[in-house]
Amino acid sequence: MPGTQQRLVVIGGGAAGFFCAVNAARMHPGLQVTILEKTSKILSKVKISGGGRCNVTHACSDIPAMLRKYPRGANFLKKAFHHFFTTDIIKWFEDRGVSLKTEADGRMFPTSNSSQAIIDCLVADMNRYGVELRMMSEVKGLQHAAGKFTIELSDNRQLTADFVCIACGGYPKSSMFDWLRQLGHTIEDPVPSLFTFNMPGNPITKLMGVAVPDAQVRITGSKLVEQGPLLITHWGMSGPVVLRLSAWGARELATSQYHFTIQVNWLAGHHEQSLREDMQRWRFELASQKIGQRNPFRLPQRLWEYLLERSGIDAELRWADLPSKEQNKLIRNCCAQEHTVNGKTTFKEEFVTAGGIRLSEVDAGTMQSKLVPHLYFAGEILDVDGITGGFNFQHAWTSGYIAARLSSPAISGDN
Repeated sequence: MPGTQQRLVVIGGGAAGFFCAVNAARMHPGLQVTILEKTSKILSKVKISGGGRCNVTHACSDIPAMLRKYPRGANFLKKAFHHFFTTDIIKWFEDRGVSLKTEADGRMFPTSNSSQAIIDCLVADMNRYGVELRMMSEVKGLQHAAGKFTIELSDNRQLTADFVCIACGGYPKSSMFDWLRQLGHTIEDPVPSLFTFNMPGNPITKLMGVAVPDAQVRITGSKLVEQGPLLITHWGMSGPVVLRLSAWGARELATSQYHFTIQVNWLAGHHEQSLREDMQRWRFELASQKIGQRNPFRLPQRLWEYLLERSGIDAELRWADLPSKEQNKLIRNCCAQEHTVNGKTTFKEEFVTAGGIRLSEVDAGTMQSKLVPHLYFAGEILDVDGITGGFNFQHAWTSGYIAARLSSPAISGDN
């Protein structure tokens, strides 16, 4: 259609939507690109993620290793990552003057330690390539007929488009996906992922603020087990080990109504037998020292005193005088202490939703719907979610970039 300017409308002004829009405008110079954002803010998750630093991606250049960080969508991403991966997003930002640094745990942040660097970079590209941004524009309906899309906004305005990319993030309620079901797409029911464990009334909550660098947490009666840093909070337990468990167990834990039992090994390098052997040695080596004052595990002191109390051991007792019955209780409490979880709490900005557009209905190499031509998806609206550490942002960048190509050469005048 020479002489007729084609239009891409991107629904959602988050990471995936912005990345799709700016790359589409750059790749297809004759294309009119519009972003519709339902709120008065753009890139809000980018702004607050990582404590305001923005965990852009993860320092992993190996696709199989990266895929192990996604509880849902790994097979889908296996193909997508070959088109645009961690190394590509690092270069993309560096080419625009934003360098990234790697922290000890592999998370990558702007060297400026400010998410504003990422926002400014994306907004600069938006302006450079003439992308139109419309705020307070909530989409209520989407129709496709005769090769054109009609987009209905909540204030009864309508827009037409040749291409649409849906990048509006996840929805907490299944009914909120109805406008997409009307296009023929199937929705995997949404459930929360990346949440903390509530333990109302549990004495351990008195230790709020105590962190253990390496604990193992197992969900009783399941195969779910994770190891890593654990944080005790005033409502229960949090930290990377709990967040990872919540992600891998998102559907299973939703089925249990978030009422389940966990087993905590505060000494992840130990099991009950190895700890029993060490205890025997310490009874001789530390014989005259008080148990409460001599903690050979390097556990936080408040946690050690709590474990002694739960095991019925007087902190003033000498190691040599530790009775075998109490010693066995202590071993059990250190390596396999059980706690009842009853409820969850959203974890700040890391919260994501598992569920969304069924992946079998989307082409992973183009992000185009297999049901509706020229309809694309990017980001959390897809049934893809990762654990914490930059993995969800990487999916946003990858899917946004692939969608931006608009299945070249589907667009007229593409070069």
